[in-house]
Amino acid sequence: MILNRPDGYDIDTDPARIDLDRVHHWLSTDAFWALGRSREVVDRSVRASIPFGVYAAGGEQVAFARVVTDLATFAWLCDVYVDRAHRGRGLGTWLATAVVEHLRPYALKRILLSTADAHEVYARAGFVPLPEPGKLMIADG
Repeated sequence: MILNRPDGYDIDTDPARIDLDRVHHWLSTDAFWALGRSREVVDRSVRASIPFGVYAAGGEQVAFARVVTDLATFAWLCDVYVDRAHRGRGLGTWLATAVVEHLRPYALKRILLSTADAHEVYARAGFVPLPEPGKLMIADG
C-alpha cells in the first residue's frame, strides 16, 4: 500500500522500508509508553505486525505506526509516532486514517487504540471513546 500527498509525503506498508534504528530511537527515547524498549523488542513487534511508515519527499522516514491484527475480527493500532520536526502537518491524522482505510476491506468488528493525549487526532480519523470501558480488562504480561 502506498499513498501520496501533494506535499511529497507518502505512506507505505512495506516492512523493508521501515528504518528500525530510527523507530527504535523514537520509541525508546521519546514515546512515554515505550521508554527504554529494547531494539530486540522493537524488531519483534514490527515483524509480528503490519507496519506503516510515513516518508518525506526525499525518502526519510518521519512517522511510524503498527497494527496488530488477525485480519478477521480485531486490530490494535499502536506505537504511533510522528517525528517532532514533522508534527503539526496533519501526518498523525493522515496515518491513522490510512490505517482504518487499509483495514476496511477485512470488515473487522473493531479497531482499538490507546491514547493519553491525542484524542483529537484520532477522532478526525473516525475513532470515538470506548462506549463501555468497563467491559475491557487487562492483564500484565
